[in-house]
Formats: sequence, structure tokens, C-alpha cells
Amino acid sequence: MRHIFIILLLALLPVAMIAQESKGPFKASLYNEEYQLRMPINFYDEDITIPGQEMFGQMAGYLCKDGTTYCWLVVKADVEGDKAQLVMCNDYGSEDLKAELTVQGDSLYVLQHLSGSTLKVPNKGKWQKLPKTIEFKRKKTK
Repeated sequence: MRHIFIILLLALLPVAMIAQESKGPFKASLYNEEYQLRMPINFYDEDITIPGQEMFGQMAGYLCKDGTTYCWLVVKADVEGDKAQLVMCNDYGSEDLKAELTVQGDSLYVLQHLSGSTLKVPNKGKWQKLPKTIEFKRKKTK
């Protein structure tokens, strides 16, 4: 009986590991209060849709400013440990960039612009250029 339990446990271990991976640090809702930026992400399942812009389908995530519909789509995310290499483009498809998102602790994330177009968002009728490094906090889910 004991051997059967051990065999069953070993058989279910890969399933448990896959389930845990999908709840890793890169499945989160991030927020930057200073610039009022939201960044819903799921780099594991890539099942994020942009409200009102479902035509883009499911993706790894996006970044947008509160009160606007303009956003930057995360079109590719390669996770390696506590870092993810991102390829992002704006929702017009006219600009793209490479960035790195790093997890620092339980709730702090740092987005670092590496190359490509300047990261900018609409703000009161003008374009607001964002800094090359932005800190995000993980929003607590209910």
C-alpha cells in the first residue's frame, strides 16, 4: 500500500509543478501610482485580453495609462528566473521596443527599457515620455 502511495505521488508531481508555474511571479496585475500605469501580465498562459480591444486576441500582457485606451502590447515574453525579456509594440503597430521586467521581492517589479522606441503614453492631450526605469507594485487580488 505504501508503494502505491509513493508511485501515485510521483506520478502527480509534474502536474503539481505545472499548476504552480502558472501561479508564478509573472502572472500578476501591476500598478505604478506615480504615472498611473497598469500592467496586467500572464507570461505563462498568455491569456490576457485588453478590455475594449479584444481584436488583438490573447497575449502575454499589456501596459496602459488609467483613463486612456492607448496601450503597449507585450507580444513576446521570455521568462528566465526572476527576469523576463519583453518585446512590446504600441496598439497602432507603429512603434516597438525591447524591455526587461525584473521581480524584486514579493511585490516590487522593475521595468527597464533596453532598446527601440521611447515608451510613452497619452496624458492630458499630449504625449508623456516615460523614464527608462519604472517601478511597479503587484496589486493584491481578492
